[in-house]
Amino acid sequence: MEELFAKSIEYASLMHKISEDEMKVLISADKAGDELAGPEYEHYMKREFNSETPGILSRNSLLGLPVSKEYGGLDMPPIISVLVKERLGQLGMGISSFMNVQLFLCEQTIERWGSDTQKKEHLPKAVKGEKIYAFGLTEPEAGSDPASLRAEYKRDGSAFKITGTKYLISNGTISDHIIVFARERDSGKISAFIVDARSAGIGRIELREKIGLFTSDTGMIEFDDVEIPQENMIGNEGAGMHIAYSALLNARLGVAGGCVGIIDSALKASVNRARERIQHGKEIGKHQLIQQHISAIAQNLEMARWPTYYAAVRKQYYEKNPEDITLMEETERNVSLAKRIASRLAFESADRAVQIHGGFGYSLMSPVGQLFCDSRVARIYEGTDEIQDLKIASGLLGKGFEAYR
Repeated sequence: MEELFAKSIEYASLMHKISEDEMKVLISADKAGDELAGPEYEHYMKREFNSETPGILSRNSLLGLPVSKEYGGLDMPPIISVLVKERLGQLGMGISSFMNVQLFLCEQTIERWGSDTQKKEHLPKAVKGEKIYAFGLTEPEAGSDPASLRAEYKRDGSAFKITGTKYLISNGTISDHIIVFARERDSGKISAFIVDARSAGIGRIELREKIGLFTSDTGMIEFDDVEIPQENMIGNEGAGMHIAYSALLNARLGVAGGCVGIIDSALKASVNRARERIQHGKEIGKHQLIQQHISAIAQNLEMARWPTYYAAVRKQYYEKNPEDITLMEETERNVSLAKRIASRLAFESADRAVQIHGGFGYSLMSPVGQLFCDSRVARIYEGTDEIQDLKIASGLLGKGFEAYR
C-alpha cells in the first residue's frame, strides 16, 4: 500500500474504528490509484478527460461509496469516503472532481431527496458507472451566490420546461443525466430536476481553456424549452436551495479529502527530489532553505489532515440525525473549516514543491506542475475561500451576523 496513505489510515483509525469491510474498500482505493496513475498522466498530457476513470473506479467498486446497499452502494461513512478521496487526490484533482460530482453532488442528493422511483431508477446505474451524472447549479452570473441563478422553468400541462444556461459544469458534456436547478418564472421558487442530457433543446459545449484540471470534463450547457416530466422534480417544489446546500456540504468535504491527497504527493515528490538532485556539489536536500520548504509541506499535511478527518467524523453523526439543526450548523462549520484549510494548504504545498523541483517543476510534464495547476481550483469550486470564511465567522458570531442570505 502507498506509504502516506497507509499512514493516513492509521491516523484516521484513532478517530474511527475501521472495520474489515471498510479496510477492503481502502485497499481497493489504493489499487485503483495504482491503476489510474498511468492513464491519468497520459490523458493530462493530451489535455483531455480521462475516459478510463469511470471504468477503473467501477471495477474497484468505488462509485457507490456513500450510497446504501439497498441500491447497490457500499454504505460507507464519510471518513472512509474522505480517505478514498485522499488516495485518489494524490493523482491531482481530475479524478477527485469526477467523483465529487458523481458521488457527493448527485448520488447522495438523489438518495436523500429523491422519490423511491428516482432512487430505484438512477442509483443502481450510477454506482455501477453505467450512467454518469452532472450537477447543474453554477451559471455565468451565479457562482458564489447560487440564489441569483437565472435559469427558469414554467409549467406546461403535466410537465415543466426549462430555459437557461449552466456554466463550468463538471462532467457537463459526458453526463447522461444532469441535476438542474431553476427558478419558477412567476413565483421565483427554486426547484431541482433530474434531466436526461439527451433531451431535445439541450446544447453542450466543452470548455477546454482551463489553467489545469485537464482530465476533468467541464462544460457549458444551454437549455432551450427543455421538457421535463413532472416526476423528475427532486423533492418538493421550491426546495431547490435546501437541496443544493446539502449537496455542497457533501462535496466540500470531498474537496478537502482530495486536497489532503495533493499535499501527500507534494511531500513525497519533494523528499525524493531533495534526495536525488545534486546542485553545488551536494544533494539539494542538504541545503537549509530546501529543508524549510519540506518542513512547511509536512506541517501543511498535518494541519489539513486533522480538521478534514474530524469534519468527516462529525458529519457521520449529522447524517444519522439530519433534523438536528444545531448539529447541522456545527457540521457545516467543521466542513467549511476543513475545505478552507485543506485547499489553501494544498495550493501552497504544490507551490513549494514546484520551487523545490526548479525548472522541471515549472512544466506540466512534472507531476508537481500538474498538482500546482490542479490545486488552484479547489479554492474556488464548491464554495470559494471567501464564502468559507464568511460561513465560519458567521457561525461563530451567531444569528443576525450572516454576511449574506
